[in-house]
This record gives sequence, structure tokens and C-alpha cells, in this order.
Amino acid sequence: MDLGIAGRRALVCASSKGLGLACATALAREGAEVWINGRDDARLAEAAQGIEAATGAKVHRFAADLDDAQARAALIAACPDPDILVTNNHGPRVARFAEIVAEDWPAAVNSNMLAPIQFITAALPGMRARKFGRIVNITSGLVKAPPADMSLSVAARAGLTAMAKAVQIEAIADNVTINNLLPGPFRTDRLANRARRIAEEDGIDLEAAFAKLGRARGPSGRIGDPAEFGDACAYLCSAQAGFVSGQNLALDGGAYPGLI
Repeated sequence: MDLGIAGRRALVCASSKGLGLACATALAREGAEVWINGRDDARLAEAAQGIEAATGAKVHRFAADLDDAQARAALIAACPDPDILVTNNHGPRVARFAEIVAEDWPAAVNSNMLAPIQFITAALPGMRARKFGRIVNITSGLVKAPPADMSLSVAARAGLTAMAKAVQIEAIADNVTINNLLPGPFRTDRLANRARRIAEEDGIDLEAAFAKLGRARGPSGRIGDPAEFGDACAYLCSAQAGFVSGQNLALDGGAYPGLI
């Protein structure tokens, strides 16, 4: 299927690795002109080369720490008027409520709520004026089913979720959609660190540790492939997805236990 986004300008935040990189790769494969971002320019250059080798597309890169509002503004200036915006950032530390200190809350809100809002605020007027825009926020499956030790992440991301739901009510009239992707367990560096700990503790190899995590995390019995996540993102950014807005799509192998 031709997703109808060839030549569209796409800014993908925090995309030097993991799920952000998967989204950037999928969009580049569909012919979008992609800007990628990360804090480490060497890793970012490697990511750009990987995307270009896999897709044949020319990729722009911009090193910036998304926790810094001025760095975010510089990234926005480097890719003005995107047609597609994918917001993403690292999550806050894992901590139970009693372990959280006062400084943790503004840091979490800045990283996982205010940062994406700054990008959306900058991109939305141009998208609406051009009558095309696709905004996808990478949040977390924990927004729907929060565990006790993820209060920081859940609170900030839930705030972003609520804001996006409200803003899309007006934006959709101009063919601008805003949706959220909620990842479950995917084969990323963060999960790999956990798999390595399991491998050491259980005396098994890394693949067996990933398999154990997959069996524990949901009925699919496996860990997600980042390419699957990237393809879902590309669909939400497509011309065909113009009637899909204000949604929270969980990609978790059927793990979410709720009905809706």
C-alpha cells in the first residue's frame, strides 16, 4: 500500500535508536523526508547512515537534548513546518511514590509532557494552514495500566494524553490528526539491560532471557520487534489515516487486560 506521504517532511524526536529510530526508518521507507534527533551526534550519524542504507532516503540529523527547552527550539528551527511530527523522549526514573523527591516531578513533566507540547505548539499552526498534519506521541502502555513504581512516567504521559485528546477536537477539521502509540515490551536498549540481568541471574543466554520476558509480559509470549512499532507509526502518519484521531493504540502483544 502506498501511504501517500512521499515528499512529506517528518520530524522524529529521540530517534537515534529504539522505537524512535524504527519510526524514522519506516517513514523514510515510505518516501518522507526525515529529520532525526538524539543527544549523541556520533550515534545519530550512525543511525542516519543505517536509515539511508535501508531505504535509499536522504536523512537530516540534529543533535539536541530534548530535556532542554532551548535545544528543543533549535531543533524546531532546523525542521520548520513539518507535515509529520513524532514526539518521543526518554522516561523518568523508576520509583515508588515514597521514593520520589520533589525535584523528580518537574523533571518528569518537562521531559514527557512539556517537551512534546512545545513541538506540537510549533508544528500545529502550519499543519492546519496546509490542511495536512500527522502528530504521533510515543507514550507508554503504562498510561492504561500503571504499576506502583512508575508514577512519574504515568503522571506526565497521562497529562500529554489528555492535552492531545482535547487539541485534536479542533485540529481534525483541518485534516490534522493527533494520536498516541503506547508501547509494551519491545526489543530496545532499555529492555535489553533487563534481559542481560536475567541472563546473568539465571545462567542463560540473552535470547533465552528475552524469551522469558516475552512469556511473562503477555499472551503473545514474545517481545515486540521495533519494526512492527515503526510500521504502526507510519500508518498513523499516512494519508489513509485521516479519520483516525484522538486514539491511544497499545502495541503490547495483547497484554492490556481491560476491555476498552
